[in-house]
Parts: sequence; structure tokens; C-alpha cells
Amino acid sequence: MLNFEFYSPTRLVFGKGTADQIGGQLAPLAKKVLVHYGSDRVVKDGLLKRITDSLTASGISYVTLGGVIPNPDVELVREGIALAQKEHVELVLCVGGGSVIDSGKGIALGLKNPGLDIWDVYAKQLETTGAYPVACVLTFPAAGSEASNSTVLSNYKTQQKCGYNREWNRPVLSVIDPSLFESLPKFQIAAGVADMMSHIFERYFSNTEHTELSDALSEATLRTLITFGEKVVKNPADYDAWCQVALSGTIAHNNMLGVGREQDWACHKLDHELTARFGVTHGAGLAVLTPAWMRYVWRVNPKRFYDFAVRIMGQEDQPKAVAATIESGISALETFYSRLGLPSRLVKLGVDPAQIADMARVVTHASDGSDRPVGGMKKIFEADAKVIYEKAI
Repeated sequence: MLNFEFYSPTRLVFGKGTADQIGGQLAPLAKKVLVHYGSDRVVKDGLLKRITDSLTASGISYVTLGGVIPNPDVELVREGIALAQKEHVELVLCVGGGSVIDSGKGIALGLKNPGLDIWDVYAKQLETTGAYPVACVLTFPAAGSEASNSTVLSNYKTQQKCGYNREWNRPVLSVIDPSLFESLPKFQIAAGVADMMSHIFERYFSNTEHTELSDALSEATLRTLITFGEKVVKNPADYDAWCQVALSGTIAHNNMLGVGREQDWACHKLDHELTARFGVTHGAGLAVLTPAWMRYVWRVNPKRFYDFAVRIMGQEDQPKAVAATIESGISALETFYSRLGLPSRLVKLGVDPAQIADMARVVTHASDGSDRPVGGMKKIFEADAKVIYEKAI
């Protein structure tokens, strides 16, 4: 196990009816907030009014900014920074899923670092000096942004998607009410489950040794997502199943499962090109890329993939048939994603095969043209990325 620091300041308030308590939770933290949200769903179903009524009842004033889209646009973040500066808000309250929270984190970074262009912060990895506080009312558990140190924005003018990880990105408070998830579309739920699983895979598939505890926690969380993820796709009104999925999604990405080990993140980097160029739903792209990546890299560390096949995907323990067991485990993962209703090939998601070569180049090179391979278990260079895309197309 490697040396590590683990910092998790996010207060989680979990359970039915907790969204209506947001005003009381925020009263000690801020007197004026920016309420940031995405789709009209939170307006039509009355959630936004419940939130603002709770704020008013607790003596908190607010301004609102909606319009966040999946793979949030940096231009709305710029608008939010300007609005929050003008209104002298003290905290950004995100009402939504990962895209809304990532957008809100961008606004919070911009408020604290007014001398920096917010896109340059992400694209050039500029140093920042902190962020304004962020709080969340989660309406879709998938990205794990409600407790993570990461935020990802898209720049649709340049067709780029960039992440920015700093510990001050972690929200101070996240309200998780699983009853809010029951109206989500089934495809969105399925993609969310795949996204949660990928957050664990990116940590679990590591060459670091002596990580038995985090291995076991990762395996248990993945088995929970496989069991209950399928249940919520079949029946989005299953509150008890949602509780298991929602908590798994938070644990998957607050880095509890990643401490003390080298992490990978190749699949996420490969998928960012798909969302930036073609608007591919993040989890759906990961569901296609992950098995292709597994088949390409498993020989680097057969034991890790054998454990995956047996302990997570439930394949028969056959020490004399390691390769066959690994392949059956990968196939079982593909079958699971198919049962969720996710496609198994990138062409089904609108990806143009003619752009594979350019995507592989962009993912694995820095802006100055130098090699910048991705991945930890196996370094993925341009030629490797091209093969993985081709396996997935």
C-alpha cells in the first residue's frame, strides 16, 4: 500500500424528506446563496419551490440560475460567476446531478479566484487558492460529485472536456433523498449505474499490492451496484433499492476506495473525447469502453482481472483456466450492461469511426504535441488508444 492522505469534509444528510430541510442545514453557513439547477424537471415537479421555500423560511436570500446541460458548458459557468459576484452570494447551492454540481463547483472556483479565466483553470490546470463553499441537493446519483474533489466542464467552442481535481472542490454539505430519483428515465439510470461502477473500476484495477481492505470494499460495492442497479432500472419506484445504489455512488467517488493505491482513469479519459465530440452520455460510453479496455490490458495483471471475474462477476474459480475465466468475467459484465439497456458498441451512440485516429491522438498528447499517455495499470499511448476505440466501435 502507498502512503496517502484522505480528506472528506462533506456532511451527508441522507433519507426521505431531507431535501425539505435544506434551509435549516444551510442557515449557519450562508445568508445569501446562488441556487443552481439544470432541467425543468426540478421546476415542474415542485422541487425547486420546496428548496426556495425552505431557504426563505430559514432567513436565507437567494438568486437562481438554471440551464445546466449534461456535460456542463463553461459558458454558463462564466454567467454564474458574474451573477454571483454581482449579487454577493456566499455559497453555491446545486440542485441536480453531477453536471449541475460540476458546474456549481466551477462557479465556486471562479468566485474565489477572480483573476483567472475559468476555462484556463481547467484546460491549463492553473493553481487556485480555494473555492467558495458548495452545497448540494442531489437529484440523480451517478457522478459522485456530491462528495468528490473533482469537477469536469466542457467547452463546446473548442470541443474539449477537462477535469479539475482539488480538495477544496468537495461540497460542505450534500443532501441525498432517494425518493427524488423515482422519476428518472430508465436509460439515464442505467448509464448512472455504469458510471458509478467505472469510478470503482478506475481505482480497483491497479498494480499496487497489499490493498486487501480497499479491494474487499470495492468488490462489495460493485456487487451491490450489480444487484440493486438492475432493480432500480426495472422499478425506479423501489426506494429501498435506491438507498443502496445512492450510497454506493457516493462511496464510489469520494476516494475512500482509492486510498493507498495507484489509480488508472484511462477509460474516463477515452470517454471524455466521446462526450466532447458527439455528446455521448458519459456512463453509456463507459459501458462500451470498459470491456474493450479490459480485453486489451488484462494480461498486464491477470490476477487482478481473475479476482474481478470470480469475486465480482461470480464466475467459477478455475485456477487452471485463468484466461478463460477472465474472458467470461468480461463477457458477464457486457451482459449485465445489456440487461440494463445500454448499447455494446460506440456506433450505437453516434460515434463516427472516421474520427478514431484523431481522438486517439488528442487523448494521449499534450497541447504542445508531446506524449501524454493515460492510465495507470498500463500506459495507454496513441496506438493503444486507437486499438481500444476500434475494439469498442
